[in-house]
Amino acid sequence: MRKNLPNPKKLLRSKWTAVTPVNKEKHFIVIRVLEPEPPEVRVEWVEIEAVYSGRVSLVRWRALADGQQWRQGWL
Repeated sequence: MRKNLPNPKKLLRSKWTAVTPVNKEKHFIVIRVLEPEPPEVRVEWVEIEAVYSGRVSLVRWRALADGQQWRQGWL
């Protein structure tokens, strides 16, 4: 299931819940939107931080639209 995502520039500090938590990491915050070079290219990646462990991961921002993996907000 795909849903509309906000503009990638509005993703900063947004909250996400993993549908299938791994290592008790369920809640995440987008801590950085990686700006592409050159700037005319679309944003592809965001950094998310697990609230439980503080682990940081790179995720394609469009992957957050996959309802089988992510839910927007903390549920």
